[in-house]
Formats: sequence, C-alpha cells, structure tokens
Amino acid sequence: MPHMPVETQVENKYLEFKQSSIHNYGAFAVKPIRKGARIIEYVGRPLTKKKAQAALQDGNAYVFTINKHFDIDGEVPWNPARFINHGCEVNAESDVEDDRVWIIATRNIKKGEEILYNYNYDLEDAFDNPCYCESKNCMGYMVGEDYWPKLRKQIAKRDKKSK
Repeated sequence: MPHMPVETQVENKYLEFKQSSIHNYGAFAVKPIRKGARIIEYVGRPLTKKKAQAALQDGNAYVFTINKHFDIDGEVPWNPARFINHGCEVNAESDVEDDRVWIIATRNIKKGEEILYNYNYDLEDAFDNPCYCESKNCMGYMVGEDYWPKLRKQIAKRDKKSK
C-alpha cells in the first residue's frame, strides 16, 4: 500500500489518512466520534471568486465556498481534510461558521469507519463527477441530495436515448 506524502501527515485526534477503497486516500476514525463533534477544519488559501473560478477551470477540485466574496483553495499540503471522500450515505457534513469550514459528525461514528460527506455539487457538471462510494443508495455522481430527483430523471433520459 502506498504511503501518504509526508506533508499530509498532519496530526488530528480523530483521524488517520490512508488508502481508501472509494478513491485514493480517505479519512478514517481512530476512535469513536460523537454526533455533532467537529472532526477537522478544511483549511487553505483564501481566493477571490474570480481566482476560484480560474482554479476550478484549471482542474483544482479542492476549492470550497466560504462566503459570497471568497472561497478556500484547499489544495495545500497542510489541508489533510481534502482527502475526505464524497459519499451518498454520509456520516459527516461540512458547516461554514465565521468563514471557517468544519467537517462535523452527523451521527456517532465508530472507530475504523471512513469519514464521508456529500460534496453537494450542483447538476451542471454531474456527469463529469462520478461517485465511487458503492453504497446501496449510491447516485453514481457526486451531487447534492437536493438534486437527486432531477439527476434520476436525467439518468433515465440518458439511458433511454442510449438504447
């Protein structure tokens, strides 16, 4: 199994980062985490919306919206939270408080469990962002739960056309 790059080995009392069956690396609970706990902060460089759009167009998948003026570029070595994977059945969520992004447990999490939250992507680029969580309710794409009904319709329409 490949080792994490040294710069990503940031200490966190709740998590270890290691190979994930979902994608690349993931975050795993090293001890039980109670519902409502702040698991880790998603950190990075502040970006204006214009610079954030340019970063996204350049393929930076670690840009996180924090307010109407700024985003965070989480593609930095000191942000291990960037390795938390998307899932369709989650045990955590992101929450922005005072322009800081926290990953918070949405239920009690057992030791050894992979931490997953929904990236809440919109439908615009849904088919460019496949999901590999393999949960029984996997949508197949990384979109926010609010978009699931529309996504199901788009998938059905696409599948019908391909027959």
